[in-house]
Amino acid sequence: MSDTAATAAAALLDRIQAPEGRGREIPDAATREVIGRAPVQSVAELDDAIARARAAQPGWDALGHARRSELLLAAADAIDANAEALAHLLSREQGKPLNGPNARFELGACSAWLRTNAATELPVQVLVDDETLHAELVYKAAGVVGAIGPWNWPLMITIWQIGPALRMGNTVVAKPSEYTPLSVLALLSVMNDVLPADVLIGVSGDRATGARLASHPDIDKVMFTGSTATGRKIIESSAGNLARLTLELGGNDAGIVLPGTDPQAIAEDLFWGAFINTGQTCAAMKRLYVHDSIYDEVVDALAGIAAAVPMGNGLDEENVLGPLQNRAQFDIVSRLVEDARARGARIVTGGEAAPELGELFYRATIVADIDDDAALVQEEQFGPALPVIRYSDVDEAFARANAVDVGLGASVWSSDPETARAAATRMQSGTVWINSHGGLHPMVPFGGVKSSGYGLEFGVEGLKSVSVTQVVSGPGRKG
Repeated sequence: MSDTAATAAAALLDRIQAPEGRGREIPDAATREVIGRAPVQSVAELDDAIARARAAQPGWDALGHARRSELLLAAADAIDANAEALAHLLSREQGKPLNGPNARFELGACSAWLRTNAATELPVQVLVDDETLHAELVYKAAGVVGAIGPWNWPLMITIWQIGPALRMGNTVVAKPSEYTPLSVLALLSVMNDVLPADVLIGVSGDRATGARLASHPDIDKVMFTGSTATGRKIIESSAGNLARLTLELGGNDAGIVLPGTDPQAIAEDLFWGAFINTGQTCAAMKRLYVHDSIYDEVVDALAGIAAAVPMGNGLDEENVLGPLQNRAQFDIVSRLVEDARARGARIVTGGEAAPELGELFYRATIVADIDDDAALVQEEQFGPALPVIRYSDVDEAFARANAVDVGLGASVWSSDPETARAAATRMQSGTVWINSHGGLHPMVPFGGVKSSGYGLEFGVEGLKSVSVTQVVSGPGRKG
């Protein structure tokens, strides 16, 4: 990372951080040094932000789709122009390295999703058109959208929320995670260089701020990505205002490797399906079921990659794995691996902290010969530890993979893609990938089933999710 990018990141930070002596100090995830001071805004300040967004919404809506799309493209250009500075700040605050499927990748996704939002059409749908009746279904702005984001992909997921909302004529009040507020506020500041005033407002606060945002009487739609437990609280908070909800909640994604698959051909993709963002990804593979006939080969191949992949400070251009973002998540990963060890599971590689790298680093870990009832299998680890589970009967493997109360993503792996495709629908998940895991496309809808939430994001379905419908019905052709 160049000195120029670091200087530009510092300038962005100065635009959004709290004054000296105020706010909440945010640490560098890798070094634990203080990066800056996040504003801590009160519920009264949130109320004011929502009032300003409410006042701005009719004018923003009146601009029309074409003009709003132009402004979204300008916002994407602004992100691209500041991408290195934003990636620098993101890497320090979240911990993810600059390279690999990490910080620079995330900034590229931000502008790509905005450009797709701008280009996607959502035409009026003609329902009936005959001699007696002409009826159309129209999609209109919901009003003011409350966007509550996570700490793992803080910029990209914020764009997933605010991009379609703005495109459809809504205004947005966005609350970042308490762990990663600075990079999100910097992103919003860059976008607000080109957007009209009060169309997009960032509010940095604690959980009480998030609860108020979900329950506020002037919020028409809430979008949330995070844990299932917090999602349930948001559902409760929204009972009073009847805000529409899109909830992308916890996952415990399973992958199944079918017999006859070449372990070496899939090992690299298997690894990154689980370890992208150091495992801190909702739709990362959290459990891997492998047929007995190739089990040892798959375990050995994954362990070889895990032991060799560079881990360390994200600003080092060589690294592609970073620290856990926060102490709470580090403790969860440590607890689950230690429980697996105590149960007699085999720690093939990793299985311990890496204190020489920093306080929150945990080595990439492959755990073999583990039972389904182990906590590492039943709970979402959200970190760099993958349990690899042996099976001998394919039907049994699908039953075991589906025996959890979440269903965000899943994958099926085979040297015969058609065999995998035929088996894919047996998975109880919102998305099933074939010979890959976790890849997303801005035009392909994404969402979960069971306790992984509800509502779809991306593409046409994503635009619909931030809209309200209106049926316009009148005389037909004879009329």
